[in-house]
Amino acid sequence: MSDGWRARVRRLLAGVIDASAKERLALSVAAFFASILVGVAIIVLAGVVATCPDATPFLRLPGGTTACYDPIQVYDNLFLTPFGSAFNVALTAKETTLLLFMGLSVAVAFRAGLFNIGVQGQLVLGALGSALSVLAIAPFVPGGMIGTVVLVPTGLVLGTVVGGLFAAVPGALKAYADANEVITTIMLNFIAANGARYLVGTYFQDPESMSITTRALPAEATLKPMLPFFSGSPFSTVVIVGALLLAVGVYYVLRHTPFGYDLRMSGLQPKAADYGGVESKRMIVSSMIFSGAIAGLGGAVYVMMVMGRYRHGLPGIGFDGITVSVLAGNNPLGVIPAAFLFGLMKAGSLAIEFQLGVPKQLVGVLRGLVILFVAMPEFFRMLGRQFNLLESERERLATDGGEPTDEPRGDDG
Repeated sequence: MSDGWRARVRRLLAGVIDASAKERLALSVAAFFASILVGVAIIVLAGVVATCPDATPFLRLPGGTTACYDPIQVYDNLFLTPFGSAFNVALTAKETTLLLFMGLSVAVAFRAGLFNIGVQGQLVLGALGSALSVLAIAPFVPGGMIGTVVLVPTGLVLGTVVGGLFAAVPGALKAYADANEVITTIMLNFIAANGARYLVGTYFQDPESMSITTRALPAEATLKPMLPFFSGSPFSTVVIVGALLLAVGVYYVLRHTPFGYDLRMSGLQPKAADYGGVESKRMIVSSMIFSGAIAGLGGAVYVMMVMGRYRHGLPGIGFDGITVSVLAGNNPLGVIPAAFLFGLMKAGSLAIEFQLGVPKQLVGVLRGLVILFVAMPEFFRMLGRQFNLLESERERLATDGGEPTDEPRGDDG
């Protein structure tokens, strides 16, 4: 790349990197509406090649061509139907709550410069640890309020601990063996899923169930709805309040504590962090434990709020958490609206498929468009930061004549 083009690219990326919060918000809103316009075109084109589920197509085009799907109805169901009834509101809130935990887990690792792709495995083992711990001590705990006071905290704490300990494994491998955390966490996802399946199927299987599942948790150990109009839904208002407080707490830790400062510096400038006295190996392990603990807590919430037991085949909300974190720019407070948007679309997707007969694959494309368009500005900000760091390093080497300096080197050399 010539110096002229390099300078132009740097100026362009500088405008993206230095954008204010209002400018970034305006850009995200514009990207959101742009994704809808592109989605409308895709819906119409898909409706042209589809066979209409009823005799009345949405649109008749010249030449006798018909379009089956109404874009207005599709987007109405995607974004507005989740508010149409107490059940749909509870479904949206449930999805949002779970995605909050997963998005926060991924965001913590990303801020430390680590890619924790293993949040799904940490979720699974956190869920299993929570269920087994509750079932183990439940026979020794009286029922009623005392049982709730003992069993609920026990399940949440054990799920958190198991998730954190499991995440410490790829953290230690990264810190002390320089193993790529992307590869190790992906592999550990399979180990967690299949290990949990073996343990439950062999030792903790519910004898009255044909599926691979533990016995049901006692009623005192489940997280119930607190508001009357959510009664009967798998959603607890206490949990979403706790998740929101957790997001604020994680933000405070990252922004206003020495641990959070060290974590962010080790992710942004590893060499500067080493020079400043940060123990990089310990910080890598600590960051992964922090991230995995939040994922394990999400698994405990899933078991105690949604399922009431551990059942093999948990949904891939851990992988959804990666998308939520990227959508939020890895900001713990940004995870809140990102999780809500993603949870809203997940709840609305069910309504589209059942009420309009639109294929779920097309609904997945529409959701992906929204996520892609809204996340792209933040992606370019991250790309711009990395490009500027590389260019700064190139200029430093050019100034030094390419000779090594006495500056402290990171563990990666």
